[in-house]
Amino acid sequence: MRIAYHLGVHCTDDDRLVRTLHRNKDLLAEAGIEVPAPERYRNLIRDTAIQLKGQAAPTETQALVLDQIMEAEVADRLVLSWENFLAFPAWAVKGQLYRTGGDRMRAIRNIFPDIEAEFFIGLRNPATYLPELHRRQRGRPYDEFIEGTDPLNLRWSDLILNLRERNPEVQITVWADEDTPLIWPEVLQAVADLSEDIALDGENDLLASLMTGDGMIRLASYLDAHPPQTMGQRRRIVSAFLDKFAQTEKLDMSVELPGWTEDMVTTMTETYERDMAYIATLPGVTYLAP
Repeated sequence: MRIAYHLGVHCTDDDRLVRTLHRNKDLLAEAGIEVPAPERYRNLIRDTAIQLKGQAAPTETQALVLDQIMEAEVADRLVLSWENFLAFPAWAVKGQLYRTGGDRMRAIRNIFPDIEAEFFIGLRNPATYLPELHRRQRGRPYDEFIEGTDPLNLRWSDLILNLRERNPEVQITVWADEDTPLIWPEVLQAVADLSEDIALDGENDLLASLMTGDGMIRLASYLDAHPPQTMGQRRRIVSAFLDKFAQTEKLDMSVELPGWTEDMVTTMTETYERDMAYIATLPGVTYLAP
């Protein structure tokens, strides 16, 4: 068995991935893929990792935890998703992004030290990620939230390198959150390890949340009349319809934080794009691109 850990990050997925896969749990179960409901494992994994203090779990503990998580007797793949795997929101920005993420995931993996693992993570432009993360912290002052961290120095590659260093045997799949509407079926397939010819219920829900109703009807009609032969063809079709029928108010991101300027946001965005290009070259990393 393998465990696919979807690590978030905060302000990207909001449980959309696990909800979509869990909706298809019967179909996935036929392929040997178990997608348990989050309430079966999130607190359990957190508490077990705390109790183990980073040490590898004995066989009995592994069996006990798996028995509480899984419904099936056996499975080829287990999908676990939680945006707090790497850190809780208050600890996401401490000098760098998810500074302790590598150690946390090593500790969590040590609950099941004998089971192969894969990590999956969507990353977001810090220029929009930080304002949204701050907004979700319920009135926490910006100075306390940023705590001396220079937003211009934040790099997601630091997190990916840290995850690789502390978990060198684990393959990591990465994508840009901004690309998710175009590659959502591929993200689902990658996490569940499904072939392209298996369609999942809900794989168009993200698009439906971003496009007008008329646009979705036209897109569905076009896809029925002209079934794409490859994922690349599907992306090009979706991109064209999204350009024409997007609800622009849902795609426009306002950035308002103390001391931030337009030039600063532009610089952060350019840095992010270069950083993602660098991440795509790292060994042990698979990058999902449109």
